[in-house]
Amino acid sequence: MQIQPGTLYLIPTRLGDNPPLEVLPISIKKVIEDLDHYIVENEKTARRFIKRVTPSKSQPSLKLSVLNKYTTEAERNTYLNACLQGESVGLLSEAGCPAIADPGSDIVSLAHQMNIRVVPLVGPSSILLALMASGMNGQGFTFNGYLPIDKGERKSKIKALERISSELNQAQIFIETPYRNMKMLEDLTKTLQPNSRICVACDITLPTEYIRTKTAKDWKQNKEDLHKRPAIFIIQKD
Repeated sequence: MQIQPGTLYLIPTRLGDNPPLEVLPISIKKVIEDLDHYIVENEKTARRFIKRVTPSKSQPSLKLSVLNKYTTEAERNTYLNACLQGESVGLLSEAGCPAIADPGSDIVSLAHQMNIRVVPLVGPSSILLALMASGMNGQGFTFNGYLPIDKGERKSKIKALERISSELNQAQIFIETPYRNMKMLEDLTKTLQPNSRICVACDITLPTEYIRTKTAKDWKQNKEDLHKRPAIFIIQKD
């Protein structure tokens, strides 16, 4: 008798340390209650998250495979073997939604190659939440990941994104390492044209949430401390 493959569930997590079910639907809890196999970025934080969502779940029963920059292709190719044996697997992001600015996309691609059903679950995406709150074009946008660290390359990239934004009427979204937030905002205000809009969205879904859209000219008067706060940056030149 042929075994029916299990399902790969894409499980979002919180964007900060608030209670999970304040920002996650109850469907997440139901799926976690049923799963023992997980693919995670960090075993310690994954176990802590699962315990916060389902305190009664047996921790020793969990089978966690770690997916990070040190994971080899050979290891990664075995992570869905449980699905082939009829067990469902959860792909758990470190923050936000799996496979969005996240290494999990390789696992999702592998699942499709293996004819394993993929089920995305509802949860917070800092990228989409920032765009929703920015007042910028939600019908035409690009996520660019991290901008170059080199000062000259970064300036050129910012100018290129501004030009593309103007030509295509697109919002241009990117992220930065939290301890470089203030430098990023400074570079944006110095490089962009004065009337180009900049949205800064920090600590999304947390009590300290801060989301503002202002022109580059107005941001030069900014007094908000963005240092070490997870942030999304969006620019648009109308």
